[in-house]
Amino acid sequence: MNYRLLVATLSLTLSGVCIGEGILPAGPLSGAVRGAVSLSTTLEPTARPFVSVSWTFKGNNFITFTSTGSDFVEQLYTDRVTLDRTTGTLELRDLTLGDGGEYLVSITPDGGQQMKGSVQLDVYALIAGPSITHPASSAALIAGESAANLTCDAAAGTVSSREWMSNGRPLLASPGRVTFSADGRLLSINPVLSDNHGYYRCRLSNPVSAMTAAYNLTVNFGPQNVRMVGPGVAALGLRVLLLCSGDSVPPPTFSWAVNGNKTRLTNATYVIERMEERHAGNYTCTLHNQVTKLEISTLVSLRASGSAPYWSFALLMIVASNLGGSPLL
Repeated sequence: MNYRLLVATLSLTLSGVCIGEGILPAGPLSGAVRGAVSLSTTLEPTARPFVSVSWTFKGNNFITFTSTGSDFVEQLYTDRVTLDRTTGTLELRDLTLGDGGEYLVSITPDGGQQMKGSVQLDVYALIAGPSITHPASSAALIAGESAANLTCDAAAGTVSSREWMSNGRPLLASPGRVTFSADGRLLSINPVLSDNHGYYRCRLSNPVSAMTAAYNLTVNFGPQNVRMVGPGVAALGLRVLLLCSGDSVPPPTFSWAVNGNKTRLTNATYVIERMEERHAGNYTCTLHNQVTKLEISTLVSLRASGSAPYWSFALLMIVASNLGGSPLL
């Protein structure tokens, strides 16, 4: 056996199989419906024209160029393709979803061996009309009791991925309470809590487009973190402020009682214009949420003193400012 001849034959055969490897990008390439895409080869322009360049899609040869002038373009592609005869690069325009798939190119250089390559083209419709919806029939959401189901969708387009945000932060799954469907389309929170109240965003995207939908989710909760700011001792003749506050959605209603006797006051601030002995006693502020039906009270005991206490009127003004209120003069 002539081993040199055998080795030479194998080398030629293997090089013939591999030649052209890498003449197209690895892919996949992405294109948008009604847009254009270039299926570019990695070949440099040659001084001598190729003997032939042929592109095939789904087993169908739709464009061929030859150095002898026997060119062919399938009618469906007549106004949609441009072929660079020096590199074999193909531009495809006015894309449709049906243009997605594997494209094969075969190039025969003058005096050289045939080169072949393939690349996958994925075509996507542009995303439009993004929205987040919540069942219209749903009753008011109450923290600790209700469940929320938000759906993120697009009126048009191919959605590849969805990303959820809550109050400006990425929203992550919490086993047993916050869950997403496999495609991210449906967000379920059961039960909702007070920190689920707020602004939700869903970003829908594909390789050629992205849009964001927004939704304001109202979770009724509270009152909670109820507190009262005011002195325990006030000097006679001094103006006294008792400031009542708490976290609640919707905002709570306020009521006051002095030594167990209800007053007509419905403000968050109780004002004693001039402290007298008769004003000493227990001051109770009650916050009520009309949706959750919850109410919580807080109390401060006020005593009268003949001299100004450490808690001065000026300090009360500072506290009122820090609580977001305005000084009452």
